[in-house]
Amino acid sequence: MSPVELFRNKDHACLMFTDLVEEDGQAVQANQFLVVDHGQGALIDPGGNNGYNELFLAISRFFPPQNLSYLIASHGDPDIIASLDRWLTSTRARLVISRLWERFAPHFTKAGKTEDRIIGVPDAGGRLPLGKSELWLLPAHFMHAEGNFHFWDPVSRILFTGDLGVSLGSGADAQKPVREFAPQIPKMEGFHRRYMVSNKILRMWVRMARQLPVAMLVPQHGAPIEGKSAISDFYDWIEQLSVGVDLFDDRNYQLPNGQIDVHSGQLRPVLRAVGA
Repeated sequence: MSPVELFRNKDHACLMFTDLVEEDGQAVQANQFLVVDHGQGALIDPGGNNGYNELFLAISRFFPPQNLSYLIASHGDPDIIASLDRWLTSTRARLVISRLWERFAPHFTKAGKTEDRIIGVPDAGGRLPLGKSELWLLPAHFMHAEGNFHFWDPVSRILFTGDLGVSLGSGADAQKPVREFAPQIPKMEGFHRRYMVSNKILRMWVRMARQLPVAMLVPQHGAPIEGKSAISDFYDWIEQLSVGVDLFDDRNYQLPNGQIDVHSGQLRPVLRAVGA
């Protein structure tokens, strides 16, 4: 499929790539994003090695990848930047990532490859120049990573939200914007309950996000949420959602008594002698 054109005017464009990793059940569906302003480009959450070739070729149809200024990572997971070594080889771009991940990112590359090519972002975030505009790096820590950012594009009014707002499905599903939020909840709830850390974090993030005139909220997995009504309903939903440590207690921290079957990957109970 062709990329989804999230926004375009004569000087600014936002493209989403949803289906560059073959859907064989071995890797989670992931979106990658190209933002260009006045000829300067940034690639948001470029992804793993399994999609690098396809993404490089797809971007080449719209923008010279060699001219990318930034590789922007919401956090340090493999589906975000496992392809870092190849992007640093093929472009002159610098990696923009939380300072917490600054010394972990080089593990994805050959020795010395990241020298003078990482912009470490402080916890408070900041505004990153892009062409004649800028991208706002918004604090989104513990959603789900301890050093985590979301990206606000004031031209398109798109908020790129990484693992927040994720819905599970195919690359084709991800190309269909969600304009009515309630039917989407079953595709989102399980993921958010496990991957978000606490309701406290969600409530603080919502208070911050409501200050922005968001036209579209676009996660790294699944479909964008578009329109004032659907976005407001999403805010209302996560504001009251119990997640992560809210749901855990002593029952989740017990010594294991099952054995892992190396063939099926399932747990089976440990057999004990009768009367033992």
